[in-house]
Order: sequence, then structure tokens, then C-alpha cells
Amino acid sequence: MDLRQLRHFAAVAETLHFGRAAERLGMTQPPLSQSIQALERELGAALFARTKRSVALTPFGAQWLPHVEGALERVNDLPEIARRLREGEAGRLELSFVSTADYSILPMLVRRYAALFPDVEIALTEATSDVQITALRDGKGHAGIIIAPADRVLPPGLAYRQLVSEPLIAAIPEAWIADGRITLVDGHVPAETVVGQPLIIFPRRVAPAFHDLVTGYHAAWRGTPRIVQEAIQMQTIISLVSAGMGISLVPASLRNLARTGVRYADLRDAPPVLETGIAWRQDYVPATLARFLDIAAETAAGQPLASASPIL
Repeated sequence: MDLRQLRHFAAVAETLHFGRAAERLGMTQPPLSQSIQALERELGAALFARTKRSVALTPFGAQWLPHVEGALERVNDLPEIARRLREGEAGRLELSFVSTADYSILPMLVRRYAALFPDVEIALTEATSDVQITALRDGKGHAGIIIAPADRVLPPGLAYRQLVSEPLIAAIPEAWIADGRITLVDGHVPAETVVGQPLIIFPRRVAPAFHDLVTGYHAAWRGTPRIVQEAIQMQTIISLVSAGMGISLVPASLRNLARTGVRYADLRDAPPVLETGIAWRQDYVPATLARFLDIAAETAAGQPLASASPIL
């Protein structure tokens, strides 16, 4: 059977008159009758009970009609579905992100995007910057929110756009402040205090820009980082700080990650600034991603980080 036969059947079922159905369909009655007869032969059952004066649906035809109407309705929806897919109003967006972004720009981006395009399926994956960049180069995913390389240079074929820059702050064990091991000055921690403490940090292999920013801060104040623990999840780093293993320099938006036993304090002396941005393949920008990039550009313009709250 083909789509025309289904339309023929639906028209006759609605009018219960071959002549009026043929007129509605813009055809003559004989080919319409032949089309219905061919459909009945294919189905192996009569769709209509015909007399010289009337046409009625058979019980089989009456039961089959709702299925045909549903199929025709879905077919009629195909052009609109295609338009929505073409314009990024429906479909799928595959987005990866570093853990720090979940406390800064990511919640705002996702909530705004989902509110504007509720029919787009958003697939979120947390991963370090190096994993994301490799995946994008391998053709996996649509875009990734990464910590920017120091020179903002990504591998060939990848595009990059800045989303947010924020200063680093110190995450300090609360007990160290209570017992006087670390003294804050007007709520700030001096650089010479920071560089003398055991440090918890991201491994350089997974976050070279972040790692170098922290170690560079120590070097600028003539200190040698005393790294006691490395972790690739920001939540893990803050847990280790809470356990009293050391301090960590983290993005200011990590204040949104409240943890018992941890005090966040601004750096008093020239805090380093961490940049987070979005990367994607230059040769593959599906409509859903194009929409997301537009929203990212709007969202990144001046949105206060303190209003963010994690989505995962």
C-alpha cells in the first residue's frame, strides 16, 4: 500500500460517499474505487459495505480507521518536524563540561537554553578539558565547556569562544583558621601565607592551564608548590580540603559548593584569573549547537556568578 491509498480510504470513510470523496481528492470516482479495491485485496478484508444507495464502514474498516488517521496525521506533521530540526528548535545537543563550570556558567546556560527550546534533548557529560578536546577531535559530541589553554590555541579544526573569567580564591580548612595556622587579613589570605601551605590541585596532564595558573602564582611569590594530593574532580578537592589535607586555589564560583569544614577566602595579592570557554568543531555546527552558541554569547555578557547553582 502507499500513502495515496491511505488518503483515499480516509476520505471515503469520512464522507461515506465515493463521489464526494473523489471530488474532495480532485479525482474521478472510477480510479478511487479501484484504489480502494486494491487496498482491500492487499489487506485481505473489506473496508466498506457497499449498496447502490449507501456506503458504510465494515467492522474491520471501522477498527482500522483510527490507525490510518494517526499515521496520516504523523505524515502531515513531518514538514513541521523537519523545519524545527532544521532551525534547532528540536533535536539533540551533546555537551560536555569541566567540573568547575557546574558552579559558574553551566547552570545558567542550560536553564536558559532548555526554557527556550524544551523539545531539544540535552545530553550532559562531565569530563576534564583534555578528554573533551580529544573527543571533539574524534567527532564525538557537539561542544565542550573547557578551561581555556593559556594561549587560547586549540588543535586545528576546533573553534573556541570565551564564556567567563573569574579570579581564583583559596579554599582553606576551617580548623586551620580556628587554630591560628592561617590568619586572614580583612577576610583575605596573603600570598605569602598561601605559598607556604600544602597544596591540593588538579593534575597537570588533565588541566595544564589551571595547574600552571596555580603553580605560577606560587612562583610569582617565590614559593615552590608543595603538592600533597591531586584530584580531577572539584568536589573531591573540596572534600580533601575539608579533611584538613591542605588548601586549594579554586575559581570564585566554587563558593556555590558549600562544604562543612571549608572556608573560602579571597586572595589579597593579585589573584590569578581563570578563563572558561566553549569549544566545538568548525566543520560541524548542527542547528541545536548554533542556537546554544547564540545563547552562550548572550549569557556570558555580565551574568553574576554568585547566582549560579549546580545542576548536577
